[in-house]
Amino acid sequence: MTIRTRFAPSPTGYLHVGGARTALFSWLYARKHGGTFVLRIEDTDAERSTVDSINAILEGMTWLGLDYDEGPFFQTDRFERYGAIIARLLDEGKAYRCYCSKERLDALRAEQMARKEKPRYDGHCRHLKDQPGEVSHVVRFQNPADGVVVVEDLIRGKVVFQNNELDDLIIARSDGTPTYNLTVVVDDMDMEITHVIRGDDHLNNSPRQINILQALEGTPPVYAHVPMILGEDGKRLSKRHGAVSVMQYHDAGFLPEALLNYLVRLGWSHGDQEIFSVDEMYQHFDIVDVNNSASTFNPSKLSWLNQHYLKECDPAHVAHHLSSHLGRLGIDPAQGPELVEVVKAQQERAKTLVEMAETSIYFYKDFDEYDDKAAKKNLKPGVLEPLAGLRDRLSELSQWAAAPIHQAIIDTAEAFDVKMGKIAQPLRVAITGGASSPSIDITAQLIGRERTLQRLDKALKYIKDREDATQS
Repeated sequence: MTIRTRFAPSPTGYLHVGGARTALFSWLYARKHGGTFVLRIEDTDAERSTVDSINAILEGMTWLGLDYDEGPFFQTDRFERYGAIIARLLDEGKAYRCYCSKERLDALRAEQMARKEKPRYDGHCRHLKDQPGEVSHVVRFQNPADGVVVVEDLIRGKVVFQNNELDDLIIARSDGTPTYNLTVVVDDMDMEITHVIRGDDHLNNSPRQINILQALEGTPPVYAHVPMILGEDGKRLSKRHGAVSVMQYHDAGFLPEALLNYLVRLGWSHGDQEIFSVDEMYQHFDIVDVNNSASTFNPSKLSWLNQHYLKECDPAHVAHHLSSHLGRLGIDPAQGPELVEVVKAQQERAKTLVEMAETSIYFYKDFDEYDDKAAKKNLKPGVLEPLAGLRDRLSELSQWAAAPIHQAIIDTAEAFDVKMGKIAQPLRVAITGGASSPSIDITAQLIGRERTLQRLDKALKYIKDREDATQS
């Protein structure tokens, strides 16, 4: 059997982390077993489905690298097929038209709740002889009245449902549009889905869908219902816990590998291993090893992983993702030092790509003001002559590279009989505007000869002006 899994989001919002984890598990299971991963957009809710949401889902999956083999398929393109299936179920006596008014259904529900019974449709129209013609109606599936439905869940084990606890669910609304439980069954059957991996909020839909599928003489897929993700307060993960959209993590400067690594570990483990490359996920992941209890989302752990990947990833890969963050700051990475070299200098120093971009601005753009505290401490009259001497040495270098720049700093410190730090730190403030940067020789190399000398001239003038102001 060829494994076929699917991810079937509703385009009513962004791709959230819970959906992304489900997609990841489905994708990994298909990839591990040489199967096919299908993307299906369940867009039958016309009032809530939007093009923006579809684009957000596709954008999120692309950023995470969750490539699909077939799709995206859209349920709104398949209404004719659903209509044919509904007509077939009606013709075969496996579904029926229900003419019950909203008032009758509301009264029925109120009576059942007053008796402390589970609210459910009572089958009033199931055996109706005299149908009132073209009166508004819905179509209900005729659920088996007795027996059980057994869901052999790969995560939860055997789950048994009593048919007499299931009512005759609506499969077509009064306007003729199909409902979720009908469309998903038809799609999974037509697309030959073998394994359905989805959130456990769908577990109670499984017996209904299996009954419909069997009525259509189809073979039920294997189910795996993934437990929900909780916030640190123990409640279901939502906006109140912070960023829950996949692309919010992109915008916050996370690498996709970090989020994938974090998501795969939410409910699944392989020994004590914490860091997993995608190849290692292929190798070790199995849906049957997913824990059947809820997982807690820990933002601090995700941040730790992101910092790890920023340090360990190929600088060219980090540069690829850093580029857009610089662009948001109005910086064209092509107008300055090689972005890969900037990453090499910065990747040990940043927790996010946003932080890396913000602390790299001075490599590409001049600054108007110094950090006040750093300038007061380092750009003082006593450093004027040593800094001017260093400027002369740097201007005479035949090669603008870290090693000769470093030597020029050493030689200047010796010439003025000061410690190296008394030269290096004023230089850092002069050319970056602040007190923090990578190694000063690397920093100067990346900023470039012309900009370094210009900024030193600016700093020397700043020191002189401060000294003149003090004396006057």
